[in-house]
Amino acid sequence: MSLYQKLQKASSEEDVKDAYIKALGLKEVQKNLIDIQTKEIWFEAKQNAKLSSYAMFTQLMHYVQDALNKGHYVPPFLCVIDTQKAAIMKSEDVIPFLEKKTIKWGKSASSYTQEALDAISAHIGTHFVSFKIETHEEEFINTVKNAIKKGDIIRTPITPDNLKQVFDKWVAMIGQEIEGIKDEEYALLFFADIMHDGTVSTHDNLPAELMHKDGAPVFVLNGKVYKLGNTEGYRQFWAIYHKPPKAEYRNYLLERRDSLIPIDERSFKGAYYTPLNVVDKAYDKLAETLGNNWQKSYIVWDMCCGVGNLEVKHSNPRNIYMSTLDDADVDVMKATKTCVAATRFQYDYLNDDIDDFGNIDYSLTNKIPQGLSQAIAEGKKILILINPPYGETGSGIGKGDKNKKEVEQTKINALMKTQELGYASKELFVQFLVRIAKEIPTATIAMFSKMKYVNAPNFEKFRVEWNSKYLGGFVVHSKAFDGLKGDFPIGFLVWQTNQKKKTSIAEISVDVIDKKAKPIGAKIFYNLPNNIFLNIWIDKPNTNDELALPLSNATTISNNPRLKKSCDGMVGFFYASNNDLQHAGQETLISSSIFTGGNGGGLYITPENLWQVAIVYSVRRLIKQTWLNDRDQFLIPTEPLTEEFKNDCLIWMLFNGSNLTASANDLEWNDKKWSIVNHFIPFTEEEVGANDRFESDFMVRYLANLTPVRVSNPDRGNKPSWASPEAKAVLAEGKKLWQAYFANTDVRAVREELKLNRADVGWYQVRNALKKRNESGDYQPVSFKPFEEAYKTLSEKLQPMVYELGFLRV
Repeated sequence: MSLYQKLQKASSEEDVKDAYIKALGLKEVQKNLIDIQTKEIWFEAKQNAKLSSYAMFTQLMHYVQDALNKGHYVPPFLCVIDTQKAAIMKSEDVIPFLEKKTIKWGKSASSYTQEALDAISAHIGTHFVSFKIETHEEEFINTVKNAIKKGDIIRTPITPDNLKQVFDKWVAMIGQEIEGIKDEEYALLFFADIMHDGTVSTHDNLPAELMHKDGAPVFVLNGKVYKLGNTEGYRQFWAIYHKPPKAEYRNYLLERRDSLIPIDERSFKGAYYTPLNVVDKAYDKLAETLGNNWQKSYIVWDMCCGVGNLEVKHSNPRNIYMSTLDDADVDVMKATKTCVAATRFQYDYLNDDIDDFGNIDYSLTNKIPQGLSQAIAEGKKILILINPPYGETGSGIGKGDKNKKEVEQTKINALMKTQELGYASKELFVQFLVRIAKEIPTATIAMFSKMKYVNAPNFEKFRVEWNSKYLGGFVVHSKAFDGLKGDFPIGFLVWQTNQKKKTSIAEISVDVIDKKAKPIGAKIFYNLPNNIFLNIWIDKPNTNDELALPLSNATTISNNPRLKKSCDGMVGFFYASNNDLQHAGQETLISSSIFTGGNGGGLYITPENLWQVAIVYSVRRLIKQTWLNDRDQFLIPTEPLTEEFKNDCLIWMLFNGSNLTASANDLEWNDKKWSIVNHFIPFTEEEVGANDRFESDFMVRYLANLTPVRVSNPDRGNKPSWASPEAKAVLAEGKKLWQAYFANTDVRAVREELKLNRADVGWYQVRNALKKRNESGDYQPVSFKPFEEAYKTLSEKLQPMVYELGFLRV
C-alpha cells in the first residue's frame, strides 16, 4: 500500500505520523510537542489538509524560535506533512530571520497570530519545496531521504512537462550570456548543457558540446568555442535544476527540440495577455495537480487563446487546440510562429454552433477541427486551459476594463436565463463554464479569472448547478496583469468537472503569489450560505408614514429623487452596503438621518439595536481591505460576545471618522426647512463646557445603563465598570477635543460650511472644526496625537477579535 493510500485511511494524527515515519524510514524518532523529531529533521503533522503549508510552517517555526531563544539544537531541515501534501526546507534559510526576534507569536504554536503567519509566509515562500502526495509521493520520499543522506535538498528534475519552462529560464540566465550565439542556436547549446552530468555527455552525437576551460563552462558549436560573459547565472541556474534528466526522458526531450524557440515577451503584450512568469506558475501547478506527464496525457483546448501566450510553455503543441474570437489573433500567431504545430482557428465560443434550444451542433459552422470533435465524442482526457473575458465588460484580463454595452448578450447568456442562474449570467467567464459543462461535462478546467464564482453571494445559484472538484490553484495580484485597475486577486484554479455527479464547493485553499509571481503565503476562500452573512444579523425596524430627510454626508442634502420613510424612535441611520471587505471601507457609516448617497442598504438605529449596529459597524471598518481579502464575507459571530467587547465597539464607533452624526438647523428640502438632532454625544454639557443645552442626552443615558463588567486582566483591578481601560482612554482624550471645540467660536465661513448653528454638534463637526482652526493659524493649536494613540490602542485590541469571534475567517 502506498503512502498516499495509507494517509487516506488515517483516522488520527498519530496514524499520519506513523505512515510518514515508515515511508521515510526515519530512525531515532521522538514524538513530543514537535510532532516528529529526528536528529536531521523536525516535522509538523496534521490529520487533515485544512491548513496550508505556510500555516503549518508557522506553527513549526514557533518551536524553532523557542529553541533558538534557549540556545537548544535545531536540525538542518524542517518539514510539514498532512494527508494530502508535504513540504521541506532548510533551517538555515529561516534561522537568520528568526534570530531578529521581530515576530509577535501567539500563546502556543497552534494559536499563531495573523501577523506571525504573514511574516513567516512572506519570508519562506521561495525557500521550501512542495509536494502533492497523490501525484509526487516518490519525489517527496526521495527528496527527504537524500536530504538526510547528503545534507542537501535535491534540485528540480528536468522532465517533458517543464522542458519549455526550463529552456526559457536557461535562455534568460545562461543563453543571453553566451557571446556571439544566434537565437536559433540556443536550443542546440541548451541540450548540450542539460545532457551533460559534469563529466561526460549522455549522447555522443549532439550538434553542440559542453566543455570546461580555465574552470568555467564553454560551448563548442560547428568547431567554434563560445564563452559566457558572466558565469553567475550559470551557477544559479544549476543550483535550481538537476542534470542530466532521467534516462527514460532523454530521447523524448531531444525530439522536442524544434519546439524550443526563445520567447520575446513583448510580442505578446495586448489582448488576453497573461505574463509569462505567471504562466510559469500555472504550469508548475498543473504538474502538481495533474501529474508529471499531463502534457502527453491531455488534449488541451484554449477557446479564448488571444495570441497564444498561455500555450507557449507547452512542450507538446500537437496536443493543443487554440481558438479565438478574432481572425487577427490567428494571423498574429502565424506571423510570430507561435505554437506552429498546434491547431489554431477562429471560433466564437459563446455563440457559434449553439442552436435556438441551447444545444451544441458542430454542423452549424463546421469550424471545429475533426480531431477535437472526435476527442470530445470519444471522451478523451481534455484540459480546458483558459484566461477568458471577465466581469461584465467583455475585456479579458490584461485587456483593460472598458465597458462594452450589452456584450454579455450571447446565446449562452440566453441559455443561462432559462436556467434561472441569476446575476452569474452577466459574467462572460461564467458563460464559458456553462457551455463547457454542457459540451464537455467531464472536462478538467484550469482557468484564470476573478474569484467571485467561488464565494460571491450573487453566484450561489450558479455554484448549486456547477459540479466540480477543486484540485489546486493559486491567486496572483491583479497588478501582475497589464491594463487592470484596482487591487484584487486573480485566481488560477484547476477543477475536475463531472456534471453527472453532485459536488459542492465548501472551501478552497490556494497559494498566494505577488505581482512579481513570488510566493508569499496561502489563503482559504470559503463558499458560505447567504443565511450566515452578517448583513442579515440585525432585524430592520419598520418604517412609518413620515418622510425622512435624505443625506449624502453629515449635513448635506442628497439629490436622490426617491423619497424615503422615517422610523419611530430612531436615533440615527446605519448605512452598510455589500457584505464584503471590498465595499466595507467605503460603504459603512452612521448619520443622523437616512443616508442615500451610496448604493443603497442600511437600517435605522434604535435604542434596541444600537449594540448590534456598533458591532457590525466596527467589524466592517476595523479590518482594512487588501488585494487579497477584498472578497471575504462578513459572518454572523460564532462565539459568545462579551459585554466588554460590545461596549468597546460602541466607543470605537462613536469616535470613528465615519461617524457622520451631526446637528443642524434650517436644512432646505422638499419645500420645507428641516432640523437634525444629534443623539450620539457621549458627554454632558457640563463635561465639555457647552454654551447651550443639547437637545438629546440619549447617549449619556445609554452609556450609564450599560451593564458593569469585571475585566479579566488582573492589572486592571477588580472594580466593576462598563468601560474597559482602552475605551476609557478614548473617552478621556475625546472629551479634551470636545472641550477644545467649545473653548472658541469658529469664523462665519466655517460655521456655515459645517452647519455649526446648534450646540449639539457631532464628532464629524467637532474634529473638522478643530482641524480648520489648526490650518488657519489664528487659534492655539490643538493636538490630535494623544487621541489618535488611544484610539489606535483600542483598534489593536479589537482587530484580532474580529477573527476570533467568527466575523471573518482566516
